Amino acid sequence: MMRRAAKRVPPLPTTDCRPRTQTRVRVEGAAAQALETGRTRLLVAGVVFALAFMVIGWRLLDVALLTRGYEPRIAAPSHAPGLAAGRADIVDRNGILLASTLPAASLYANPHEVQNAAATARRLAAVLPELSESEVRTRLSADRAFTWLKRDLTPRQQYEVNRLGLPGLHFRREQRRVYPLGSLTAHVVGFTDIDTNGLAGIEKSFDDVLRGASEPLQLSLDVRVQHILTRELSAAMTEFRGIGAAGLVMDARTGEILAMVSLPTFDPDQPGSASEDARFNRASLGVYEMGSVFKIFTTAMALDAGVVTLDDGYDVSQPIHVARFTITDFKPKGGWLSVPEIFMYSSNIGTVHMAVAAGTALQRRYLERLGLTRASGVELSEVGQPMLPSPWREINTMTVAYGHGIAVTPVQLTDAVAAVVNGGELHPATLLKRSGDAAAPGKRVVRRRTSLEMRQLMRLVVRHGTGRKANAPGLMLGGKTGTADKLVNGRYVRNARIASFVGAFPMNDPRYVVFAMVDEPKGTKETYGYATGGWVAAPVVGRVAEAIAPLLGVAPVRDEAPDAGTEQLLVRAKARAERIAAN
Repeated sequence: MMRRAAKRVPPLPTTDCRPRTQTRVRVEGAAAQALETGRTRLLVAGVVFALAFMVIGWRLLDVALLTRGYEPRIAAPSHAPGLAAGRADIVDRNGILLASTLPAASLYANPHEVQNAAATARRLAAVLPELSESEVRTRLSADRAFTWLKRDLTPRQQYEVNRLGLPGLHFRREQRRVYPLGSLTAHVVGFTDIDTNGLAGIEKSFDDVLRGASEPLQLSLDVRVQHILTRELSAAMTEFRGIGAAGLVMDARTGEILAMVSLPTFDPDQPGSASEDARFNRASLGVYEMGSVFKIFTTAMALDAGVVTLDDGYDVSQPIHVARFTITDFKPKGGWLSVPEIFMYSSNIGTVHMAVAAGTALQRRYLERLGLTRASGVELSEVGQPMLPSPWREINTMTVAYGHGIAVTPVQLTDAVAAVVNGGELHPATLLKRSGDAAAPGKRVVRRRTSLEMRQLMRLVVRHGTGRKANAPGLMLGGKTGTADKLVNGRYVRNARIASFVGAFPMNDPRYVVFAMVDEPKGTKETYGYATGGWVAAPVVGRVAEAIAPLLGVAPVRDEAPDAGTEQLLVRAKARAERIAAN
């Protein structure tokens, strides 16, 4: 029996002897690990994005709600060109804005980036006509990386330059000082340069304060009063063809200046285009021989020191001759005049007699007390130094008595008059608002009784004397006129004079002092050719007082008793003069 050949079986693969279930487990484990890694990465990414959105959201909330809308500050070196520090506003006593700082764009160029200097200069000059095409072309051709082209562009100018799309032109954000009321307060507020550095007025004297302050600087000015005084002085200057004018309104109780005007004036936004005369502050920097308004101080001195009383007087019929000088009266009255009549009629002769009786030493001492022999301490850099006699001889004592031979500023004069009428206390003149110290005592310069007597005399001037055109119904305004020839090249010029008037109201309890001055006025047909203080300046003070009294809360005086006392003083004085003349 034949055997059948055995069937050959192929060998098993030798590459993987493990069970299939084990391989499957390994594959599934790797996939799970990959999924877990991906999930972790997504979670981390989600957390990062969530944190980022939280930070952005918090910053938006901070900018929108927590910082009151202010823009974030840009850190930069203080010496970086064109980047000015912040500067506080200046406001009047009622919060009206006088000076502020606004953002502005300034145009500069990188000449290395300019492709065609000539074409760029031509196109720039077309949209900015104030630029010189040749000068711009020179700047754009320079071998430098920075050159200014124009500072403080308006938004429209910036837009027009942007529209040109010229390479190499750039803008830098700066600050620009602006003055919303223009020329109205120019001499007080002053102005800055293009980098907001104070150059004049309050801007200069408070430069450091304004740079570091976050709150506005509040002045004593009242722009309503400032406007009224400017209007009336401008009208008088035009009517009498004066070359200039100055005026002040001062609180008699505190020394606060509510208005300070100097004409002509200028635009503080463009100070470079103003003349030197327009920028000159006649109210604080100009020194003038004020004429007969100085009789206020001579008479107050004589009464306060007991040299004379209101019942005394002098013979004014004869001129006074001293060396080659002769002192006369503008309108001689002749005979014997009482002290009230000497003051009311503005007699030079009678006033000189009082000054000589008092003596030079006493005169100098009283003028020093009143702050008339030293510069005013008002907060301006533009402050004039008074001009005093040197040496101070008897002839100087005589001329100073009626306001010649001594020159002071309107600020000094107004402050001294306030001291005479307010009860006898000198409060230094200030341009800063004083809060809560209205009753603070000043420096006593004359007795209260002397102050009361001077009020009566100043009231007589307005009711019956040289200042009648200043009378304002219901205000009991009193004052004194002044007319002085100007000293030019060492000689007095008769047709070049200072016409002034200083008044206070109401005289039963003075609240405000008003001073007005016109430089070199010319007479008119209506004034019969006269250009004296009574014709030129007295009406200005009367109109100003009438206009500002309601604004400042000064009620009309209805009680006639104070004026009745003044009238009795005049009756008594005239009766005594008649008795003297009869004897």
